[in-house]
Amino acid sequence: MNNSSPLPSHILLLLLAGGFVAYIAYVHPAVGVALLVAAGVVTLLYVLMNTGGNGPTSP
Repeated sequence: MNNSSPLPSHILLLLLAGGFVAYIAYVHPAVGVALLVAAGVVTLLYVLMNTGGNGPTSP
């Protein structure tokens, strides 16, 4: 099995965005708190929209 393929582009984008947000939170703590709240709300909405509001789906 060949596992030498590069990271998928969406994973790389998420890692870069996470690094950027972590840097901003380190340099400007007030902005970091606002970004953390925004990321939590977006994540919650994403999960609820993908499951239809019925909680996690089983495989």
